[in-house]
Amino acid sequence: MIETRFTIIDDGRPADVPARVRGDQVHLSPQALERALGWTLKPEGLCRANVCVPLRAPASVETPEGVDLGGVAAALGRPLAMDVEARAAYLGVGAHERSQHLGSLEAPDFSLPDLQGRPHSLREQRGKKVLLVAYASW
Repeated sequence: MIETRFTIIDDGRPADVPARVRGDQVHLSPQALERALGWTLKPEGLCRANVCVPLRAPASVETPEGVDLGGVAAALGRPLAMDVEARAAYLGVGAHERSQHLGSLEAPDFSLPDLQGRPHSLREQRGKKVLLVAYASW
């Protein structure tokens, strides 16, 4: 098990926290979990503010090494993209929120720079036809 810093991005906000990495698993201390995601592990489950998500199998989330990030994402019903080598993870939005966006038939807003560095947002193009081209090197 390697102890290292790990960047977790949730809701567009990155948090750099200490983590224990073993293979493709990332374990956080309860304090690091709360700092990165705002959730705390309690006897009633994962809790944030006045909302608690019961855990069917608490052992799948809380291990002797710490709180398993993959188990937390699964318990919350959120997709997790993780690159252990790069020491980074991104938590996507839950299925309910994704289905609401899909039901509206409106793409979520985002901004990207053009070749001259000027930012352009999708919101600026509302009412126009837009072709988005994406490329990934993998």
